Amino acid sequence: MDYRFSRLNQYRSMWVLVFFDLPTETRKERKAANRFRKDLLDDGFGMFQFSIYLRFCASRENAEVHIKRTKRALPKKGKVGIMQITDKQFGMIELFQGQEEAETEQPTQQLELF
Repeated sequence: MDYRFSRLNQYRSMWVLVFFDLPTETRKERKAANRFRKDLLDDGFGMFQFSIYLRFCASRENAEVHIKRTKRALPKKGKVGIMQITDKQFGMIELFQGQEEAETEQPTQQLELF
């Protein structure tokens, strides 16, 4: 089987990372920051670190859908970055817990309905 043309391969599937630094000085700012985090979770993102959320997408087209949703949910204040990387690139990440190397979590298999 030629894996270059496989529906799910490491070069076609994408990870979308959203990282942000949002103000939380006032109650209104805290509410906006929490709303943004909730919107990310509702859209299938998982927390990687407190201000970094990520989501596995089966294709670039699917990643674009989630990026558009994230852009619609942007709070009025703060800094937000959105980055796409291939599954192959994400697989080369080195994670550490203190000085000990940590295991990377494998993405859960997602059912694609359309």
